[in-house]
Amino acid sequence: MKFAYLIEPPFNYRETNGTVTGCDVELARAVFERLGVKEFEMVETEFADLLPGLADGRWQMTTGLFATVERRQLASFSRPIWALADGLLVRKGNPRRLTGYSSVANDQGCILAVIRDQFQHRSAVEFGVPEARIRICETYSAAAEAVRNGTADAYASVGRAHMGFIERHPELDLECVAVPAHEKPPAFGSFAFGKSDAEFRASVDAVLNAYIGSDQHRAMMATFGFGDVEIDLVQDPRD
Repeated sequence: MKFAYLIEPPFNYRETNGTVTGCDVELARAVFERLGVKEFEMVETEFADLLPGLADGRWQMTTGLFATVERRQLASFSRPIWALADGLLVRKGNPRRLTGYSSVANDQGCILAVIRDQFQHRSAVEFGVPEARIRICETYSAAAEAVRNGTADAYASVGRAHMGFIERHPELDLECVAVPAHEKPPAFGSFAFGKSDAEFRASVDAVLNAYIGSDQHRAMMATFGFGDVEIDLVQDPRD
């Protein structure tokens, strides 16, 4: 059994001693334990390789992803495991006074960093940010560095990921601007599986349905900064 992840705290990251943890990793561990999977390998990769790796059998399950219509053509998805709002990573003090995607689109000098193929790239385009002002990066650290060194003014991703990064790197003088719900509401993320792994996905869903919202789940998620309001959004199974 192989579980693919990318470095994006608080979902997945490495401790200083090399241990891989994060809310997605610990949720996967809880699921595998309840399924009787005694050993599984965690494979670090880049975002763009997550779904291709499922298709060619390099791994059987990935960290949480937004289950878009396009991605459902390539993979199948579990019931939701979190619901999260987007955010903009900016330099401390928010020098361009950004408030969300619309403000990025309206600021003709603003350069926005995104990760290749992530949901936020499409969101930015839908809000009118021209491709000429979008900087494509391959990893979270590369996009954050672009903001830090001034080659990008903001980095659009999940707000919770930005907060996790800032907590781990306070010396970088970055902050997160939450994308308001009226502009883009929180979106649901799910574990991804190969299209032919319907039986395995159903087994995982059965465990998730029983575990998500439990006291044990809430305590685990709290260690990564998630509160009851966020967990309540995904406590009931959704299609």
